[in-house]
Amino acid sequence: MKIIIDTREQAPFTFRHERMGATTEPGTLAVGDYSLAGLEDRVAVERKSLPDLVMCLGRERERFERELARGAALDAFAVVCEGSWLELSRGEYRSRLNPHAACQSVLAFAGRYRLPFLFAGSRSAAEYMTWGFLRQYLEGARKRWKAIAEAQGAA
Repeated sequence: MKIIIDTREQAPFTFRHERMGATTEPGTLAVGDYSLAGLEDRVAVERKSLPDLVMCLGRERERFERELARGAALDAFAVVCEGSWLELSRGEYRSRLNPHAACQSVLAFAGRYRLPFLFAGSRSAAEYMTWGFLRQYLEGARKRWKAIAEAQGAA
């Protein structure tokens, strides 16, 4: 599994854990921070630290919403937050953004764009979730392609 890391990603994951069995390559992604080689137009993950997410729910909201709209056009897209839902809901961040408003914004975006927001609670868990999300998409795609090939072979 080759993971493409957007060249603009400021704190990229390494995906070096032996269980992951992934290689990485820098690239320019139209949407998200991580994708799969050859499937950049199908799947992506947007990584957010908690402070970055809060900024995207406040003063960077319009830009973030455009990113979500682009992500919703893919087969699969997720926002993976290194922070926890509890930290967001308690306002454990440096911003004047009301915690209730922050939580409601996340829920509104998830519903409006039909996208998961995965709150990992730590950087290492966010890396694992990103890898797992991409891996599950790849496995599902392989099964779909196999079924299509078998159906075409039977025809």
